[in-house]
Amino acid sequence: MRQVAVSLFSVLFPSDCRICGEPLFELSRLPVCRECLATIRPIGEEVCSICGGRLFSPYALESGEARCGMCLRIAPMFARAVAYGSYEAGLRDLIHLLKFEGVRPAAAVLGRMLAEAISKLEAPVPWSEVIVVPVPLHHAKRRQRGFNQAELIARAVLKNLADPARFRLYPRALERKRETASQVGLTSHQRRVNLRGAFVVAEPQNVKDKEVLLVDDVYTTGATVSECARVLLRAGASKVYVATVARTLKASAQHLEISGEDSQTKEISPAETPLAKAVGM
Repeated sequence: MRQVAVSLFSVLFPSDCRICGEPLFELSRLPVCRECLATIRPIGEEVCSICGGRLFSPYALESGEARCGMCLRIAPMFARAVAYGSYEAGLRDLIHLLKFEGVRPAAAVLGRMLAEAISKLEAPVPWSEVIVVPVPLHHAKRRQRGFNQAELIARAVLKNLADPARFRLYPRALERKRETASQVGLTSHQRRVNLRGAFVVAEPQNVKDKEVLLVDDVYTTGATVSECARVLLRAGASKVYVATVARTLKASAQHLEISGEDSQTKEISPAETPLAKAVGM
């Protein structure tokens, strides 16, 4: 019966995959084919234990943990950062479907991915209770888009964690009080200056003396999450951890620059993650 329904649906409501353009033949709320979802893989290489960035030296160790040159020189505002995959190809397209085309079912898949990354963060971090805070949009941007993608992803994450009772979502804890210029094309220093004073803690009572998990869709240079972590710590948070669905991984030559500018690379693992259940396939 299901096969008949699927065939009838594909005839009456023809649709193409929004990533590769191939025809879709299965019922799904997410207009992305199985093949495209299967190409989205987690980061497979060893990364910095603090910021999650690519490592270029096998000797970058601090207290037995692998750390990148930047984290060895300057400790970031957050305690640790994790990401599911590299910000490229299918993962980038899926994030864009959510952010710029309003395909909200994509948040379920992205949340499933991020929950997997967070499970790796939980092992070295003995959390008792964690406050989950999505990186906010300015109210004008949120009104224009109709949603905050970080909040949708955070809500999906909580549905996929092994022990969700330890996590409490506070989507209004942080507020973006001023709209900032586009970060595209800016150096790390310019991004930090652009974001300075953009965020305030609107609910300090909910973060004081608490460990906070900051959730966003993409980690580029880290300027946004670092500024958010800074204001959360000033408001009394004991520690801030960062979890993003994707992050840019620096190429070797760029990593050596003091400016810390990022680029997109193509380093992913052959390991496959079962995502079809998240979209009802």
